[in-house]
Amino acid sequence: MTTSQSAPPEAAPPTHPRAFEPVTLVVSAVLAVLGSVIGLVLITTLGIAPNTSVIGALLAMLIGRISIAGLRKMRNQHRQNLVQSAVSGSTFAAANSLITPIAVPFLIGRPDLVWTMLLGAVIGLAVDSWVLFRVYDSRLFPASAAWPAGIAAAETIKAGDEGGKKAAVLGVGAVVGFVGAMFKLPTSAAGVAFLGNIWALLMFGVGLLVAQYAPTTLHYDLGANYVPHGVMIGAGLVALVQAALMMRDRNAKKQAAVVERQDGRFDADFRTVDARRLRRGLIEGMALFVVGALVVAIGGGVAADMGGFGLVGWVLLAGVAALVHQLIVGLAAMHSGWFPAFAVTLIFLILGLVLSIPMIPLALLVGYCACTGPAFADVGFDFKAGWLLRKDAVPWKPYEMAGRRQQYLSQLVGFAVAIVIVAIAWKPFFSDGRVPPVAQVYVDTIKAGLTDSHAVTMMLLWAIPGVLIQLLGGSKRQMGVLLATGLLVATPQAGWLVLAALAVRFGYTRWRRSQAATKEEADAVAETADNDLALVGAGLIAGSSVHDVGQIYKAV
Repeated sequence: MTTSQSAPPEAAPPTHPRAFEPVTLVVSAVLAVLGSVIGLVLITTLGIAPNTSVIGALLAMLIGRISIAGLRKMRNQHRQNLVQSAVSGSTFAAANSLITPIAVPFLIGRPDLVWTMLLGAVIGLAVDSWVLFRVYDSRLFPASAAWPAGIAAAETIKAGDEGGKKAAVLGVGAVVGFVGAMFKLPTSAAGVAFLGNIWALLMFGVGLLVAQYAPTTLHYDLGANYVPHGVMIGAGLVALVQAALMMRDRNAKKQAAVVERQDGRFDADFRTVDARRLRRGLIEGMALFVVGALVVAIGGGVAADMGGFGLVGWVLLAGVAALVHQLIVGLAAMHSGWFPAFAVTLIFLILGLVLSIPMIPLALLVGYCACTGPAFADVGFDFKAGWLLRKDAVPWKPYEMAGRRQQYLSQLVGFAVAIVIVAIAWKPFFSDGRVPPVAQVYVDTIKAGLTDSHAVTMMLLWAIPGVLIQLLGGSKRQMGVLLATGLLVATPQAGWLVLAALAVRFGYTRWRRSQAATKEEADAVAETADNDLALVGAGLIAGSSVHDVGQIYKAV
């Protein structure tokens, strides 16, 4: 049987490189050790967890220039994406999801509970990444959203492969980002402003400025009056309701129509995860978080301090707190590239104090809550990078789903390495007094307790504007969550950089559109302008990330 000339035979679908290919696996594991060590050293000395995605991509590129032992395979963009996924996953897992939670029982005076907390943190880390894998590119967490660090990683990989003007622009942006970071300027904040939703980032910048100047100009201590925490509570509650509404199937038919593209090419309007899978992913996550909480509760002897009914209540609270913490941190990271994990954990700590949870169960609750969120955000960043690199594949959807699965497996490689490194290193680190500063803050807050109802009153009061602003912006803008993120992050000068970058972005796009003769030309020009600025933003983030990783010399 012959094929007619009008219908040429379909090309075989491309095969995505696999995470467990010998060369890719070895390179990923070796660099993941480096990422884990960097994460541990910096989080316990300087209190930062650097994004090592760009570093992993750069190292994979360099390895690809070696012509022995099959290392030339690392010239492939998708293999570089797998390696950077493993490296960044190991860094955030070691620093945020493992060493920080287990430091809490150690500092509270119960080193015997470290291994129990580590087991709970491992479960939390596993569930964290699994849920993101299940719900990524849904209406709640779309791949088309900003995920700024992911854009930086993807543009770095593409620039290294293509060279030319793109590499030059990215390189200039990276130099500016690196130099700015050397002078203590949060240049990554400006980079984010070139990439995300303008309204969400505007609220993020406003929150940063308010946090910076309110104590001096208004003589009002936002932290002492729990303003950021209250705004986040109000915005977070509305965000959770909005998330629940997104799990409905009302757009299933519309989405199914979008799926049908005869040419098999990429479609930015199509979501690979529908409402049903989103709903199942979150329900599965809730169930698994409760199981993990039960393991921690039994191993930590929660029943001895709280009784049988108290044990049940603690397990349910810990499971809900882990899921809520994950979602709020994920939404903030998706839009702004920053995740207020410390502050959201502090909210649940204060809730535990209000409920009069005893010290040891409360310390375990805080540790379990703290282990979720950062890995969720990091996997999202890496999936975004892969999504951008795979857009040109035909047929696109099978290649995208296969690539995402391989990235998830690479993340698991990074997590496994981080677990081993933390299990070996925690005792000498803690014995030497090297503990994450945020863990010390948690323990100090637990020991201080609540002396009056001031905290609860102020949080309830400031939750009202959080509710209103989140409702005003809707689920796509997340204005309330981003305002609270800015208030909580409170990085000096970051607000000015965000607003300045937004002004440049607005002015540059308007100028480019004014040169077009028709609306169609104006739309095309605006898209080109966005791509130009995205490349600059990616460079700023990449340069800032390289600087953060370079800070390891201060810690060793």
